[in-house]
Amino acid sequence: MPQPAVPAESRSRVDVPRDDEPPPEPPKPPTSDECCHSGCDPCVFDLYDAALERYRVALAAWEARHAGKRRRGR
Repeated sequence: MPQPAVPAESRSRVDVPRDDEPPPEPPKPPTSDECCHSGCDPCVFDLYDAALERYRVALAAWEARHAGKRRRGR
């Protein structure tokens, strides 16, 4: 079944780079004091690893959006 057309004004602007869009910031790693060392699930380090993966995905998307600006010399 075909998808209904989405008006341009309501489409997401995710792929449109803005000059004032800063790159995403990496998560701050937990300190060893934040871990209780009792095998929690999830551990603060597991949560950090998940946040780091989300950051890497967001950074790659940001770089892709801004790659054309670098090639055009802006």
